[in-house]
Amino acid sequence: MKRLLGYTKPYKRLIAFAVLLLLFATAFDLSLPYISKVTIDRYIIPYARMLTLAGRDSELEKKILTDYSGTLIKIEGNRYMVQSTSFKDYDRRDLKRLERDDYLMPKRYYMLSENETKGDILAIIEEHSDLFHTAEGYRYIALDDMSKIPGKELWVLRSSDLKGVRFMAMLFLGILILSFLSNFSQVYLIQYTGQKFMFDLRMRLFSHLQTLSVSFFDKNPVGRLVTRVSNDVEVLSEMFSSVLITFFKDIFMLVGIVIILLRLNVRLALVSFTLIPLIVYVTMYFRIKARDAFRSVRLRLAKINVSLQENISGMRVVQMFVREKENYKRFSRINHDYFLANMRQIVIFATFRPLIEIISASAVALIIWYGGGQVIMEAISLGTLVAFLSYVQMFFRPIRDLSEKFNTLQAAMASSERIFLLMDTKNTILEPGEPVELGKIDGKVEFKNVWFSYDTEYVLRDVTFEVRPGESVAIVGATGAGKTSIINLLERFYEVKKGTILIDGVDIRKMRKSDLRSNIGLVMQDVFLFAGDIQGNVRLGNSSISDEKVRRATEYANASGFIKKLDGGYSAEVKERGVTLSAGQRQLLSFARALAFDPSILVLDEATSNIDTETEVLIQDALQRLMKGRTSIIIAHRLSTIQRVNRIIVLHKGEIVEEGTHQELLKKRGIYYRLYQLQYKK
Repeated sequence: MKRLLGYTKPYKRLIAFAVLLLLFATAFDLSLPYISKVTIDRYIIPYARMLTLAGRDSELEKKILTDYSGTLIKIEGNRYMVQSTSFKDYDRRDLKRLERDDYLMPKRYYMLSENETKGDILAIIEEHSDLFHTAEGYRYIALDDMSKIPGKELWVLRSSDLKGVRFMAMLFLGILILSFLSNFSQVYLIQYTGQKFMFDLRMRLFSHLQTLSVSFFDKNPVGRLVTRVSNDVEVLSEMFSSVLITFFKDIFMLVGIVIILLRLNVRLALVSFTLIPLIVYVTMYFRIKARDAFRSVRLRLAKINVSLQENISGMRVVQMFVREKENYKRFSRINHDYFLANMRQIVIFATFRPLIEIISASAVALIIWYGGGQVIMEAISLGTLVAFLSYVQMFFRPIRDLSEKFNTLQAAMASSERIFLLMDTKNTILEPGEPVELGKIDGKVEFKNVWFSYDTEYVLRDVTFEVRPGESVAIVGATGAGKTSIINLLERFYEVKKGTILIDGVDIRKMRKSDLRSNIGLVMQDVFLFAGDIQGNVRLGNSSISDEKVRRATEYANASGFIKKLDGGYSAEVKERGVTLSAGQRQLLSFARALAFDPSILVLDEATSNIDTETEVLIQDALQRLMKGRTSIIIAHRLSTIQRVNRIIVLHKGEIVEEGTHQELLKKRGIYYRLYQLQYKK
């Protein structure tokens, strides 16, 4: 996680601002229940109780007059009124003594100050003077007597309370709007930052993949790498925007709720917290079970993917040997295991959320039971109880959402591990510290005592040969003789184990890979075409190759004939891997591509071994043009295609066993002769 967060450094200011907005949004959300509390206690059900001090010089009376003087509203003589909102400041033992010894009367009153008793309100008070009492600066009426006042008059009488309710409602609405703006802004910023972060990470991954050697791609399936760059990065994006930031919000929310509850009423807060150990235990137990279930699901999903890839890739063989039913049964078993693993995970999640709901409901019931008693005893106000209920429900909300977040977090951790494993893969083909600057090379190629192996067994053993500038050389041999390995080493797709490869007398390890490969034109048997158009596949994004040069290259390579017949010509759509073109057409395009880049060295690896006769004639004609004036190395099993080359090198089990022209090698009656006999003997 620490390393993953390191990628967010370029956006730390945006993230800091988003977190600040998150704090504001959390503060706004936390203030709403408190506003409800104040509205209830101050404006909806305000009342006061009469406190009469008998004049006895008791310790209790002294304590009341000293410790609680700020709560006392003097009516007359030794009689005082205490507002309901002030009882929370009293010690419970003192409150009980006041009620027990008849200091505090149970009757409740509604009070109006002199500032409020004007105009219509004063007229109503005078009209119902038998119900109202007058004191020093106050008018008060028993709550039981307020029912005797008509509704319209009561509405006027409590107009100041109604104004207070309206003000608090507007304040509530205003805070809701501010909360919306803060939440919208922080969500937008976080999503924007997350998308930028993932964009950069995806580009870094793609850039890193381009630097890795071919050996890495030989060992890693394409589907796996595509998943790393697309799916795994997307999972991280979801984790970053949906889990990580909401995690901070949840922390702020939980801490804020705990602080507010303790400030409202410590006793009731501690009662609310009695269920926290149970919540912690349930959450930890769920985390362990959910992690195991998640791993089981991912393992079985991987088996499904492997089975699907194997069956789809080998569908020709499956249908050829009528294996559909057997493969269906095998896939059904794997799919059923995946179904069961998912059901186990569903049971865990389906248990956790209702269990948290039960604990949440229990907490609410506990607060109603204990808090209700406190309201009756006037240890807390009704507004405080209502606020407590709201805060407790808010407290359990992020815990209920934990099940969904945990799944995303688990997937993100697995994805980040795979991504960083890929990022940590080092390129085995390194650039030279002080590269030799190359211009246009002559094309002399030398292999000197070259040894090479893919794993432990050598596939090339002490190979030494030289190709002079402009010379055409063919390399032949049975499958596994090491022919393609020579091309891989020449292009520096792999590094030699021992020996040296020189071009124009310079060790290729001292050349930049881009300089080396730009001077070598490689035509493979399995031609790869990108989705796009004909012209783009010849040019390959090289802006220095003009449209005219593309046309000349295709004409020279005998590819213009079929291109002109395509719908759109040079702008004709080419689908992925060139599936709409024949093998021969793809190969002609690869010749045109090589010609457009004008390399000094031309390499044809199995380039004419998989085409029809008509196209072979076109290719043979194009070959002669392509090889003219260029160093050419041709690898082919069809010996008929290489009889005109200057020299033929025969490889056998990684060693050069024969060398000469076609006729010279036939006269030797060695390995080349036997290969020739196998192909042409009737």
